[in-house]
Amino acid sequence: MKFQAVMWSEKQGHDSIKAAWNWAKPLLQDGKKLAIEIRAPQRNHEQNAKLHAELQEIAESIEWFGQKRSVEVWKRLVTAAWLRARGESVEMLPALDNHGCDVVFRRTSDLTTTEMAELIEYVLAWKAENMPANS
Repeated sequence: MKFQAVMWSEKQGHDSIKAAWNWAKPLLQDGKKLAIEIRAPQRNHEQNAKLHAELQEIAESIEWFGQKRSVEVWKRLVTAAWLRARGESVEMLPALDNHGCDVVFRRTSDLTTTEMAELIEYVLAWKAENMPANS
């Protein structure tokens, strides 16, 4: 049971909220409990594909601490660096199994479209400063 709408203007937002109320009212009258969430849209498929393409290029071109790293490792590295650059916390905690440390930070799947655009710009700037000239 779900109602979703994307709002992009004052009038359309008002219409969407009215439609949500019309959808919710009978459910509430039947004793159902509902939750409302209004948030910025999350990253889109095109952004995700762009980020992965950029990370693939990095993974194929650069060694980090003596070896090539996977796209997934590069995604974690650049996301953590980007979060620190924008003043968000990244925690390094002792591993639950007492073997090393784990880095805890936001997942890219939770980013808004605006945040994902910022992350992609960060990756592009990092590449411009760090990629070998012949890559």
